[in-house]
Amino acid sequence: MMLLRPRFLSPSPISSSSSSSSPSPRRSPPPSSSTPRPRARHRRRRRAPSSPPPTQPELRRLTSRIVDLTRRRQLPQIMDEVGAARRRAVDRGAGGGLNTIVMNAVLEACVRCGDVGLALTLFDEMRGPGGCGVDGVSYGILLKGLGIARRIDDAFEILESIEKDTSIGSPRLSPHLICGFLNALIEAGDMRRANALVARFRQVLYEGHSILLYNLLMKGYIKSNFPLGALTVKDEILRQGLKPDRLTYNTIISACVKSAEIDMAIQFLEDMKEEAKRDNNPELLPDAVTYTTLLKPIRGHVGAGKQQANLLLPAALRMNRALCIFGEIIKQAGNNKDLRPKPHLYLSIMRAFATIGDLDMVKRLNKRMWPDSVGSISRSAKEEADELLMEAALNNNQIDMARGLLRRIVNEKECFSWTSRVGMVAVKVETLSGFTNSLLRPHVFPQIVLNDPVEKYMIPFQETQPLHADLILEEVVMRFFKDPVVPIVDDWGSCVGIVHRQDCTKIDAPLLSMSRGPPLCVPTSTSVEHVIDLLLREKSKMVVVVKRGNMYEGSYASSSRPLGVFSLAILWKFTADATDIDGMDAAHQLQQDVEASNCG
Repeated sequence: MMLLRPRFLSPSPISSSSSSSSPSPRRSPPPSSSTPRPRARHRRRRRAPSSPPPTQPELRRLTSRIVDLTRRRQLPQIMDEVGAARRRAVDRGAGGGLNTIVMNAVLEACVRCGDVGLALTLFDEMRGPGGCGVDGVSYGILLKGLGIARRIDDAFEILESIEKDTSIGSPRLSPHLICGFLNALIEAGDMRRANALVARFRQVLYEGHSILLYNLLMKGYIKSNFPLGALTVKDEILRQGLKPDRLTYNTIISACVKSAEIDMAIQFLEDMKEEAKRDNNPELLPDAVTYTTLLKPIRGHVGAGKQQANLLLPAALRMNRALCIFGEIIKQAGNNKDLRPKPHLYLSIMRAFATIGDLDMVKRLNKRMWPDSVGSISRSAKEEADELLMEAALNNNQIDMARGLLRRIVNEKECFSWTSRVGMVAVKVETLSGFTNSLLRPHVFPQIVLNDPVEKYMIPFQETQPLHADLILEEVVMRFFKDPVVPIVDDWGSCVGIVHRQDCTKIDAPLLSMSRGPPLCVPTSTSVEHVIDLLLREKSKMVVVVKRGNMYEGSYASSSRPLGVFSLAILWKFTADATDIDGMDAAHQLQQDVEASNCG
């Protein structure tokens, strides 16, 4: 008789419902003892593959996209893309799908774009039920936005809730959290509330003895009416046993320059270099911000007149001291390419020297700007350099040289305004040159008497071969290659507009849509001088001559027919036929002057 040894198996967990409803499965009889029993393999129950959240790569790309759009201040585009990402996440069954990092970037975009109300709405959604949650970064961004929006009471309420540990998310009250709000107050120049904030959370702000707080306070004094108050902050830094960094020195130098204490600013520059050499700390050496800050007095007084500049510059920064600083920039740029000056710095110093008439120095700076500056030199910078050279020559009583430079500027420049810097200098040059040597003297028309009526010099209207107003430009485009300006008429033969060549921009549009409104109309008795002034003032090339009674109807009546036209081309013909001026050259010069006047 064969004895069987019973097997003791641990019962598998079975739910109560299954055990009561269905009988347990019948176990197979145990194998005989003569045959070896194979070792039972415990198969692990294979879990359903947990796929990673499909939106994680998209969230990283979305965050980068939000940051890029924030730089361009495109908040509506950000909200559209965030809404689309939320809808895609819901379709995948991932809930809201956006994490705190993405929403913090959206909060930052709202604050940067000035929509603090939207930032508050999003913040409430984040910390509400079903939201992604908030953290210390979220609170810091919101506090900064409230400070920028001057909602100080709301910001202090949030800080007090964080201090009492009653805020959702349990953020920690840290210096980084408060400094964003403090910086917003300082940027607004509200030192009273900034000092109150520091006094209220002094224990937190002085945690770790960070230099950031002191730099912010110094910046606040610079924005206020007491910039030298930054020096008291420096004394506090030394009392706390901290070492000033490069930003600290740059801020102090800026405070001294703003207070016109240039000698003190130079002394801090020397202290900065000496401390960097003593501690062998290259991070403390002066940078481009340091030197450009020291050159601000010259850049600030370039708009003053010559006499005013001579009074202000010795009190702020003498020219030889400015050259010493600028020379040090060039010298240090040999080892540090980041210190190479940009063209606008050369132009700033050239403006100062041109104001006092130092022609030689302006020439040197103009010559060295090309090989020594960093970055590209724009066309406008090159033109301004030539204009400053002309101004320096004029202020140095080099009239002939100034006239030569003015001739070159007039030939190269398409147009300039008389109220601009070069326009003012050109007026001075013209005044000192006299009428006979003037480059911009009025043209003489020996065959035209300016007091004569325009009827005497006009051409009949039909000789201009007007075009119908409903014609498409494509049908008559070759006409505008021949004539720069063409009148257009309606079905009754009345002039309804004038089309200029430069206004022909739509090939499939009717001519009437490209006219500049109703045509300029003058009565037959109007003087030629008045007509020329009207053409230059309205920047037009043709005027329609009508009967005298039509001008008193309030506007040009469509029922009245034009008698003729007077255009600038007529003036060019009369100039070309003159005997006391150089024919076509004078006509061409007149055309350039008219076009320059129209541009300016």
